[in-house]
Amino acid sequence: MSAIAAQPYDYELPTKGNIALVIIDMQRDFLEYGGFGDALGNDVMQLQSIVPTVKKLLETFRSLNLPVIHTIEAHAADLSDCPPSKLNRGKGNLKIGDQGSMGRILIVGEAGNNIIPELTPLEKEIVITKSTKGAFCRTNLEEILQKENITHLLFAGVTTEVCVQTTMREANDRGYECLLIEDATASYFPDFKSATIEMLRAQGGIIGWTAKSEQAIAALLEDFR
Repeated sequence: MSAIAAQPYDYELPTKGNIALVIIDMQRDFLEYGGFGDALGNDVMQLQSIVPTVKKLLETFRSLNLPVIHTIEAHAADLSDCPPSKLNRGKGNLKIGDQGSMGRILIVGEAGNNIIPELTPLEKEIVITKSTKGAFCRTNLEEILQKENITHLLFAGVTTEVCVQTTMREANDRGYECLLIEDATASYFPDFKSATIEMLRAQGGIIGWTAKSEQAIAALLEDFR
């Protein structure tokens, strides 16, 4: 088996079919002008910058017929799955459920809640709709991974310090071998991204590994083609 050059040390790849790509929350509401992230005063260009890298990683998994999982942070139209502690948090111009330029913010079925066109999931790819930061909480993600005998997960998406980190920590606690692709994840705050990367791979990989997309893609193509 090949390994991906990573930190704090090489990430060993499993047998073919036991690895999946998890792309976290690459939604219009977070990445586009007029969306939720923009309404909160964030620089969405920080997130848009990773789109070509995420797309290349996605295309690699597709070419190798390896599993891909997309997540979407979304709530029911009546907000019954959104606790007050989340709904009322923050002082932005818009809150979850409010009307924005692309529909109601973070509501299932609204235009802004969709994954950006460049990364539109294929019909065979799994899409997990989550009402929380972590993709394992109150979803069937773990059941899906167990059914497919997945043991290793590569992570991409946004934002690094919130939904990506939360999901990776949840996965680590469940025994999955986790690798964050550094240039395929982003934050509105670059310092937060850097700090998260350091935390995840500290103490010999306490949560998992991190690597650049170039090294990850090269190893995947060598091992699984």
